[in-house]
Formats: sequence, C-alpha cells, structure tokens
Amino acid sequence: MTSSDIRVKICGLTDPGDVAAAVGGGAAYIGFVFFPKSPRHVAPSEATLLAAEIPPGVAKVGLFVDPSDDLLDEVLEAVPLDMVQLHGAESPERVTAVSNRTGLPVMKAVGVRDAADLSGIDTYSTVADLLLIDAKPPEGAALPGGNGLAFDWALLSGRRWAVPWMLAGGLTPENAAEAARLTGARQLDVSSGVESAPGKKDPERIRAFLSSVHGVSLP
Repeated sequence: MTSSDIRVKICGLTDPGDVAAAVGGGAAYIGFVFFPKSPRHVAPSEATLLAAEIPPGVAKVGLFVDPSDDLLDEVLEAVPLDMVQLHGAESPERVTAVSNRTGLPVMKAVGVRDAADLSGIDTYSTVADLLLIDAKPPEGAALPGGNGLAFDWALLSGRRWAVPWMLAGGLTPENAAEAARLTGARQLDVSSGVESAPGKKDPERIRAFLSSVHGVSLP
C-alpha cells in the first residue's frame, strides 16, 4: 500500500464562492457544465468569469453531452478550457473528432452498472486522453450523470487501462476514501455529493470531500 493524495475534480460549479472552496481545498480539476437540462448548467459568459478565478495548475474542464461543433466553438471562444469532457453517447470516432477540432485533451465518460459494461471502457481507452468511469444512469433519467448513484466498485478492483482514469458516481465526503481504496482510483469526480440541493454546492462539503481523501493508502 502506498500513501497518496487523490486528484479530485469538483464538477458543476456555478458560484465564485464554490470555486474558491474547491481551489483552496486543493482540487486538481474544476468542472463547468454546458448542458441546459442540468441544474448545474452555466452559460459561457458565466463560466468565463468563474474561470478567471482559477489559478494556473488547476485544470478547467468543460462538460458536454453530445455537443454540436457549433456549441464547442461557442464555448471555447469564450472560456479558456484545458480539457473537454464528453458525457453523452459520443462514439469513439466522435471523441477523436472533438479532440482534433478543439486541440484539447478529451475525457470520455463511460457508464457502468455491471460487468457487461466494462468492455466499453476498453473501447474508449484507445481514443480518449482520460476515462471517467461513472454509474450508468437509470432508464429514462434526464441526466447522464450527477444523479448521486454508485455502482459496485469491486468491479474495478485491480483493473488498469492504457490511459489515466477517474472514478465518479455516488461519491460523498463520507465514502470517497473507501471508494478509492476499493478501486485503486487515484482520481475522483464529485458533483451531487457536495451539494445541499440539486445544483447548489455546499462549500463545507467541498472542503470535507477534499480533506477526506488526503493521504489515502492505495494498492
């Protein structure tokens, strides 16, 4: 076992105070959601102001769901993103196209409910720069992520891929350290788990989450 600080992405930030809490607590990534159906959605103009508060060294990630080229262009003209996150049904070919169009690293979310879903991770590991392994949303869910659901973390125990990966889905300050230990994840993504209501981040829970994974012992 080795002691390691987990790299954390706080996703769906909409308020300067929440950005400050995330940055001050040591978040490695800040995520902005460009998906109108989400309660965490921000307009490009809002994200531009929030991004200005993020210091160098903290990655600014834009979350998109099956985005058009026009939307990607609109956001990137306004917001100095460091990475694009694709959280829809984008094909491997679309992942490559987005990478080529934007010139940015691409994180691809892959939903997992059971062992049968693990093959999808292998597929995207050949085209994405970073994998986000999330809980697959329930049938008919309005959102592809941020639903506060977890999956059986034991499915990932001992598994590794050719590119870095990040664990998401149902993570909270109370279970984040356990999730990292069970899966070996060195990167975690949290959104609803640090909220007081859908789309409303709680700065205290943000700080608690970041503190909870400091120095966790990993395989």
